[in-house]
Amino acid sequence: MPRPRKCRRICALPRWNTFGPLEGGGAQPVEMAVEEYEAVRLIDLLGCTQEECAGQMGVARSTVQQVYDQARRKLALALVEGRRLVISGGDYMLCAQAEECAGRDCARRQCGQRRCGCGGCTGPKAD
Repeated sequence: MPRPRKCRRICALPRWNTFGPLEGGGAQPVEMAVEEYEAVRLIDLLGCTQEECAGQMGVARSTVQQVYDQARRKLALALVEGRRLVISGGDYMLCAQAEECAGRDCARRQCGQRRCGCGGCTGPKAD
């Protein structure tokens, strides 16, 4: 029996969840999970290392690497094939301090140590 998936802590939900070409568009949309979006946001936009990203998301570095690699493949597929990108779903919970800690130093504010009330999958979860 496979091990249950660990809930990933997300510090910022996407403001927009659908992106795509202005004209036409490919076949089916590419679906990206919210935790994949968060990995791209932390690593590419905020410049976090995979280790820092893992601390903020509350998972192992190897998990972050896997999530990030999946997200990059999906981004490339959407760009190269001109398909819509839809961000939704996944195994995540929104950090209780999300309004204040959506930056790079969330883990330094003790959110990365689950002291801010975001321990376990008790917050909002995806479908």
